[in-house]
Amino acid sequence: MGAAIAKRLIDVGHDVVVWNRGVAKSKALGEQGAIVAASPKELAEQADLVITILTDAAAIESVYNGPAGLLAGDVAGKLFVEMSTVQPETERLLAKQVQDRQASLLECPVGGTVGPALNGKLLGFAGGTKEDFERAKPVLDQLCRRVDHVGPVGAGSSMKLAINLPLAVFWQSFGEAYALVQHLGLDTSLVVEMFTESSGGPNVLRARGSAVAKALQLEDPGSATFDCDSIRKDLRTMVAEGKNLGFALPLAQQTLGVFDQASKDGWGGKDCTELPAFWSNKHRGRTTS
Repeated sequence: MGAAIAKRLIDVGHDVVVWNRGVAKSKALGEQGAIVAASPKELAEQADLVITILTDAAAIESVYNGPAGLLAGDVAGKLFVEMSTVQPETERLLAKQVQDRQASLLECPVGGTVGPALNGKLLGFAGGTKEDFERAKPVLDQLCRRVDHVGPVGAGSSMKLAINLPLAVFWQSFGEAYALVQHLGLDTSLVVEMFTESSGGPNVLRARGSAVAKALQLEDPGSATFDCDSIRKDLRTMVAEGKNLGFALPLAQQTLGVFDQASKDGWGGKDCTELPAFWSNKHRGRTTS
């Protein structure tokens, strides 16, 4: 996602400086016109607006506060836009650290995968001051088909976790639904088409139905855009945030349990469109009398 966002900004005319913990991604972007920084500190010193999208809270801590981290140099007056999917408290703590360096932070986790990122069609959920939102909005509008200011820092993370929960649960629910009809021997494209036409068919099934149909046949649906282990990370974050707020998320917790098993069985790097096939394949050929 970070590489796709950087590519989009290059394509719409920005001077882009990049850094990535994986050198290959930075090198590829350098070949496409980006300036490759040697460290996060060097990047922050060269950019007026800094966008980060990282795996988890530990990665955020390392990239922002390491010896050569984003906050290691003079960043007074700069605006950081943090797009990771993490718990709200992680963003609130980071905002305080950024403010202590006389800079500003707007969190704006985004919905969408690599394709929408490359085409400026993400959904943005911004948390921060109205002033920081307005300052970042010209760039966010080039990345997102819609971006909303949903409250103070932390609010964006809450909204992103909420948005992702029904989608994560859908992949498992569709796998269970297909398991009920796989014995009929119908063409998987037809099955997906019927679900797409039903009131239970979400937008993602309309957009990626052909990939799901291939996956149900245990065929390769194409490159992974959001894999099982990434969904597991998000589900763990949702469950932890629910606990922090004082309640359980039983559907998220049970879906996490299934995907934990899928990862253990070697499905961790498989795309989300393949996950319905995990459950139906697990029970393929079983009958009762």
